[in-house]
Amino acid sequence: MGILYAMVARGHVVLAEFSAATTSNAGVVARQILEKLPHGNADSNASYSQDRYVFHVKRTDGLIVLCMADDASERRIPFAFLEDIHQRFVKTYSRAILSAPPYAMNDEFSRILSQEMDRYSNDPNADRLNRLKGEMNQVRTVMINNIEKVLERGDRLALLVEKTSTLQGNTLRFRKQSRHFKNTVWWGNVKLTGALLLVLAIILYVVLAFLCGGLFMPSCLSLAFDV
Repeated sequence: MGILYAMVARGHVVLAEFSAATTSNAGVVARQILEKLPHGNADSNASYSQDRYVFHVKRTDGLIVLCMADDASERRIPFAFLEDIHQRFVKTYSRAILSAPPYAMNDEFSRILSQEMDRYSNDPNADRLNRLKGEMNQVRTVMINNIEKVLERGDRLALLVEKTSTLQGNTLRFRKQSRHFKNTVWWGNVKLTGALLLVLAIILYVVLAFLCGGLFMPSCLSLAFDV
């Protein structure tokens, strides 16, 4: 049900009001409350119980804002509504409030009262505390998502570091294997060259031995000595 009636008054002079319950005597009770309020312009907040309803009153600088809500409503929401109505009324009419006759602002401002009553009664975001809680929940959700992204990025970074370390290890192993392969090929070339030289030497010896008359090449040796 929420807020069912609202009024703005200067002292006992009602400037605007709206009632969501057409059969309610909220207006009569509200005027009785205005008459019972202490004289003066001292700022004050008060609540008065009437049957199943509670009348909440806020007086600031002589301007009285009043609303009726069901007794199940918390005091925070009605007084947040009264604070909002007070600020909007003062901002809209300014110094005209001081001399305005009864119901001077009713045609225009009663529609605003109706809209704000419906908003504070049905929209949870109208309550600043609930709105703040909602914003905090949104911030918390964003922070959790960011933390999860950071953790996920950390896992990816750790995986990248691991892959980098593996790549470095593979590189070192490849270099070692390449060096070993080069050494093996070099020694193979040396052995092959030595073997070829040995074969050539043997062939040369065989040819000389054949031309020089035997294994010890006697004819070639004697010829050399004769010379």
